[in-house]
Amino acid sequence: MTRPDSPGAPAVVRRTRGPRKVAVLGAGSWGTTFAKTLADSARSGAHARSEPLERTVVLWGRDATAMGHTARTHVNDRYVPGIRLPGRLEITADLAAAVDGADLVVLAVPAQSLRSQLTAVAGHLGRDAVVLSLAKGLERDTGLRMSEVVAEELGRDTGLGTDHWQERTCVLSGPNLAMEIAEEQPTASVVAAPATELASWVAHACRTRYFRPYTNTDVVGTEIGGVVKNVIALGVGIADGRHLGENSKASIITRGLAETTRLALALGGSLETLSGLAGLGDLVATCSSPLSRNRTAGRLLGLGMTLPEVQEEMTQTAEGIKSAPAVLALARRHGVDMPIAEAVVAILREEITVDDLAPLMLGREIKSEGTAP
Repeated sequence: MTRPDSPGAPAVVRRTRGPRKVAVLGAGSWGTTFAKTLADSARSGAHARSEPLERTVVLWGRDATAMGHTARTHVNDRYVPGIRLPGRLEITADLAAAVDGADLVVLAVPAQSLRSQLTAVAGHLGRDAVVLSLAKGLERDTGLRMSEVVAEELGRDTGLGTDHWQERTCVLSGPNLAMEIAEEQPTASVVAAPATELASWVAHACRTRYFRPYTNTDVVGTEIGGVVKNVIALGVGIADGRHLGENSKASIITRGLAETTRLALALGGSLETLSGLAGLGDLVATCSSPLSRNRTAGRLLGLGMTLPEVQEEMTQTAEGIKSAPAVLALARRHGVDMPIAEAVVAILREEITVDDLAPLMLGREIKSEGTAP
């Protein structure tokens, strides 16, 4: 299902070949990696056109000491150790310096802290700026997708209204294991935006020889795929921690895709999106890779750790832990059956044990395999 374009892409997109300045907010593993990708794209694009390098890419992080070290060494030792960042990538802890004048602002902060970060960003954001969200989660208190949080918060804080920022907010999703992309292993992803022209403008800004973005206009389906896969990955990790075999894990992945698709369709997403990179592709990568934070968190739960112990053990956010209750609440509001999500949430709330995961999923009434409720 194809989404109709908005009345028009932002003026900056219509006027320019690409962004002149890009600010990446959030210097964790994915933010740092994506800033590298943007800088590599700018360099390769200028080389291909035999033109001077005109695009500025700035990476911002809140920890001034850490950002100072990264700026001096051009290595983010904590999050992407061993990866040399491009020399022309600017690195700062000064939010105003990062955002002022940026045509494209990339949000690479955790989903649950996004709203509070936007309040500070709004004062430096140009009215024609484009926003790209990398976060994959639902806001716990509201159940809103990240693009909805962006439009709502920026609409209020800038005084320009929600509709203004809905037209300018894009999302990027797909199999995005940061360390593999930082190592320049070939990866495909999806940029979703309200208008095809806008999605293409963003995609061209981050395309490199190792990172290939496709485009669509299904923002809803793209975001839901990125959200629910984290919950399913927790379930796969739990199964792995309980030493269940590949049949069990493949069953969770496959039925997890059905759950994700049911929810996306109920919210207006496209079946095609969920069968592509933002759905199946992201789900397979997140559920299969030892680099996946959500799969790792699930595995630790499966090995018998308590949730506080898991959170203390991990150095980075496993977004599925925080988003899972919001996913389940959203599904219930729309009458969508999601037994794997129900089981994962029950485990997180200590209502059942990890040994109850398989019986809950398999001891259900016989029904058709399709994605219908």
